[in-house]
Amino acid sequence: MAEQLEGLVIRTQSGFFTVQTPQGPIICQLRGRLKEVAKETDIVALGDRVTLETLPIEADTVGGVIVAVAERERVLSRVAPSSAVGTSAEREQVIIANPDQAIFVYAAAQPAPHTRMLDRFLVAGEKAEIPEIRICVNKIDLVQDAPDETRATFAVYEQIGYPVLYVSAQTGEGIDALREALPGKISVFTGPSGVGKTSLLNAIEPGLGRHVREVSLATAKGRHTTRYSELVPLAGGGYIADTPGIRAISLWDVEPDELDAYFVEIAPHVEQCKFQDCTHVHEPGCGVLAAIERGEITLERYESYLRLREMLEEEYVY
Repeated sequence: MAEQLEGLVIRTQSGFFTVQTPQGPIICQLRGRLKEVAKETDIVALGDRVTLETLPIEADTVGGVIVAVAERERVLSRVAPSSAVGTSAEREQVIIANPDQAIFVYAAAQPAPHTRMLDRFLVAGEKAEIPEIRICVNKIDLVQDAPDETRATFAVYEQIGYPVLYVSAQTGEGIDALREALPGKISVFTGPSGVGKTSLLNAIEPGLGRHVREVSLATAKGRHTTRYSELVPLAGGGYIADTPGIRAISLWDVEPDELDAYFVEIAPHVEQCKFQDCTHVHEPGCGVLAAIERGEITLERYESYLRLREMLEEEYVY
């Protein structure tokens, strides 16, 4: 008779899921009925708590079948890159389930930081209601000649309440502060390709054996070093979610009219708007536009909000 066990999904790769159980890690696949649901979303993802049934020892390399998935507390998602945007064919891709912390990793250089993409990550993190969100700027050793310029790029995020850690996986600068933020939590490291997430893992805890591939100098775009998603256990307790680099993030299940709630410095001013359906573009009596005039919202973030709202309006099917 099959034994039922509960566990944590610590690795996903091509339809196979490694589940950490009281008996150790077990490689599993989905039960048939769950596969039907998986056509619309990732029914099982990194960080999920699942119930599995064990298979006989002689059953090839798969040791179990996932039969149930516990309700998620929160989930960091995006529209799957292969989806037809703006149609019913859109599919949710779960980056991680149940994270305690999100650390959005960018590089000071090689590749140069693009804050519009960071704003999308932050919106996704706020949408997911992740308790702690941090920004990590790696490769500061590459901008020693102009450190103030790099810090100016990210200063707005510190001003609106996001902790920003400036680190170098190469020299070790700032790594201690990053390491201190991790114990006892499931932390997801995600961001564009090539920013050095895997190198950071090696710096945080030597011996993790992560493979690193240099950024392509020819294209200045990152190679996908990590080709699967995995929860890496830390000696001090907790896990780091090491995920493939992301070249683009399309927001999942965010409507244009709710976008303002996920820009943390815009949200408090919405209740001051004269009209409930204010778009904060041209309406009279707009609390957000008034806050911009007072210097409480930067033009850079406001313009990012406008561009993202415009994109959501083009994609959204009413």
